[in-house]
Amino acid sequence: MVLYEYPFNESIRTMLRLEHLFDRLGALMGRDTALDHHFALVTLFEILDVASRADLKSDLLKELEKHKAQFNAYRGSPGVDEARLDEVVTRIDGAFQRLNAVSGKTGAALTGNDWLMSIRSRISIPGGTCEFDLPAYYNWQQMLPARRRKDLVGWTQTLMPLAEGLQVLLGLLRDSGTPHKVAATAGQFQQSLPAVRVYQLLRMRIDPSLGLIPEISGHRLMVSIRLMRQDEEGRLKLAPEDSGFELALCQ
Repeated sequence: MVLYEYPFNESIRTMLRLEHLFDRLGALMGRDTALDHHFALVTLFEILDVASRADLKSDLLKELEKHKAQFNAYRGSPGVDEARLDEVVTRIDGAFQRLNAVSGKTGAALTGNDWLMSIRSRISIPGGTCEFDLPAYYNWQQMLPARRRKDLVGWTQTLMPLAEGLQVLLGLLRDSGTPHKVAATAGQFQQSLPAVRVYQLLRMRIDPSLGLIPEISGHRLMVSIRLMRQDEEGRLKLAPEDSGFELALCQ
């Protein structure tokens, strides 16, 4: 099953983008070629761009604190697994403490590195990191993979509390949704959402053998999914048949 996720607000959209970038960064850092490590740096700079919002760190801290208070309110309730509850609260509290301990704006330690910023200033220019433009960077690319990886790990260290906070929050959000099977009639599915609940994330899984691509749109009161099929020229057209998929709404 192929998983698609759709955020209902800008905050979750930003979190998903950062999670995507952190996953890519981890995959590229684990490889050995200089080209992979070049694109690891590209990804690192993309993370800095997305995380540069002044309120991102404070937003994550507020969300972690809110979740901790919500889970602590369950203590003593019938049917609550206290050991499991302690485990979740400990994870939330640990992520909060480590993120709160990072001083200044996200990535401040990296933006103060003149060598990295010289690469950042040219990396968006087509061919802007050739050896005659950045000889010091070219020299770094000739080093052994272990040395380059050590540098990359050091540069990303200050961003790990942010990655951990995102992982905890998105994990809690995804766990809040209960998957159920639904059907799209003639390629289209719509569902009204109750006004008393505020959903933040839609998750859908669909069988890849159907060859369908979902176009998802929605807001706090309605979600709409159109199942499309790509023609030989790459254009998407509505698939006219009835199809089933799995849907979860997370709040």
